[in-house]
Amino acid sequence: MSDMHQPKMVSETRVFEGRLQRWSHQSESTRTEMTFSIFLPPGNSHPSVLIWLSGLTCTDENFVQKAGAFRVASELGLAIVCPDTSPRGLDLPEEHDNYDFGSGAGFYVDATNPPWDVHYRMYSYVTRELPALIESSFDVSGRYSISGHSMGGHGALVCALKNPGQYQSVSAFAPITNPIQCPWGKKAFQGYLGRDVEAWKDWDTVSLIKAGRSFSHIRVEQGTKDNFLEEQLQPQALKDACEEAGQALTLNMREGYDHSYFFIASFIEDDLRYHADALNNTE
Repeated sequence: MSDMHQPKMVSETRVFEGRLQRWSHQSESTRTEMTFSIFLPPGNSHPSVLIWLSGLTCTDENFVQKAGAFRVASELGLAIVCPDTSPRGLDLPEEHDNYDFGSGAGFYVDATNPPWDVHYRMYSYVTRELPALIESSFDVSGRYSISGHSMGGHGALVCALKNPGQYQSVSAFAPITNPIQCPWGKKAFQGYLGRDVEAWKDWDTVSLIKAGRSFSHIRVEQGTKDNFLEEQLQPQALKDACEEAGQALTLNMREGYDHSYFFIASFIEDDLRYHADALNNTE
């Protein structure tokens, strides 16, 4: 790795005997400077890694500040890596005009439609460049799981389905399960991928499962009072697709919970323990 692409530490904070660090680096995938946060647990060489993908409008900092994950991650000896949600530092046409497209809304796809195709390559960043960077810069095990929230839940499911064997487990909090059939997804995919709806299906969890993609087990947490439940998230479409395809799914419908980080904080411990069990299973 050239000096130009070496990550630089932005900050470090001690938390539950571990270290929460924020780093920046020049990304080859996005051709911009990218930022990520990493929690390194105490006294544990070669920790396994959970990749957390955040949702619309978020940065790498939302999860680390609001999820309440580090007490349990410290106990479990689990590293957590939180990338940003889009490239930054650009001024593409309409990039900053809306919360659900452009800045803060990369949707974890590799864009093919100009001008987004040059920089908006968050899928390659998350699945290829970031793990390579983590392994070259930190003393980690090389075993990964992946999770995320909303747009990030969509990203986690798609990354797992498209990369067999790369992740030991996958989960999602209130994911956008069928973006080709919801307003957020239609807007983003038309902008990033063009008007060919068939091309969109390669970035849609429900479509991937219907096309035969599979994972050993998918775990989803969903609040019943989520304002986006029916129009944007569509967990029933995921459930139906999994049942038809024989895909193992645990869909926990949490009574009375909404879309916020209060919901995530309420169930993050269960989720982290689920991933730690998978990461520690070497059979």
